[in-house]
Amino acid sequence: MGWAIFILWAAYVLDLIIGDPRWLPHPVIGMGNGIKRLEKMIRKNVSHPAKLKQAGMLLPVIIVGGAFAITWVALRGLHMIHPWLATGAEVVLIATTIATKGLKDAGMEVYGHLNRGDLPSARQALGMIVGRDTIHLEEPEIVRGTVETVAENIVDAIVSPLFFALIGGAPLAMAYRAVNTLDSMVGYKNDKYINLGWASARLDDIANFIPARITAVLLVASSWIMRLDYKKSYRTIRHDARLHPSPNSGFPESAVAGALGIRLGGENVYHGVVSFRAYMGEFSRPMTKGDILSTVRLMLFASLLFLMLCMLVLWTMGGTLWS
Repeated sequence: MGWAIFILWAAYVLDLIIGDPRWLPHPVIGMGNGIKRLEKMIRKNVSHPAKLKQAGMLLPVIIVGGAFAITWVALRGLHMIHPWLATGAEVVLIATTIATKGLKDAGMEVYGHLNRGDLPSARQALGMIVGRDTIHLEEPEIVRGTVETVAENIVDAIVSPLFFALIGGAPLAMAYRAVNTLDSMVGYKNDKYINLGWASARLDDIANFIPARITAVLLVASSWIMRLDYKKSYRTIRHDARLHPSPNSGFPESAVAGALGIRLGGENVYHGVVSFRAYMGEFSRPMTKGDILSTVRLMLFASLLFLMLCMLVLWTMGGTLWS
């Protein structure tokens, strides 16, 4: 158990301390470039919608499979040189798949601007992490956008990569990050990507299915630790989680909404077009900037609880889950 849990904890702490410094080459950049090149090649040779849908399956096969294979081969090569070298590389690689610091910093930047009464800067900071139009938003809607984004990304940015690292080390964590990157680039239900990106979007839903539900449980437990309304958090998950258009995002969002006693969801504007998202939670009070702070704290507690859960799993299994 010792090495596996050491690697997971070390990766988590490394990300929490340094995040993703700009001077350090990030694997996601390479994945993004690979996705762009493969998409260009596919579109050059395929145009019929049905054929494009079939070709869309190549994206996850090549990109996700390639991310796993390259990472596995690299670690095996480093292990042949020296085991410590491979261990250090595995810590760093898993750390690149996690974004605890980045998510915390993004939420706290919006909070900081609101705390200073600087709405234009808060809108701009929110616009960096959401797809909706933010230029006309007032404080409650800025708070809502930030809380929703932080809550939703607890799964993608923390629990899911750690979940797959627990099962298969850095190779599987990197494969998950490739799945997530594919979804963020081509997993859209619009005219351009409805056919080419369907397989990538479906794979992302499948990959996050279990972690999203684990995250919801962790958030209920975290709300109990923080003396928030953990009972309402649980009830809101049961009543509202499946109302979300995503099969996974509703679980962390509804958990946070219930814990804080706020209502998420509602009208968003995307490029001037109004879109309605199902409500999560009940309206009991207007949202305030303090809800951002509480959401970030829930995120940190949930991530620490998941690492403790990983320790329990490894102890029960009597050792590491990967070789």
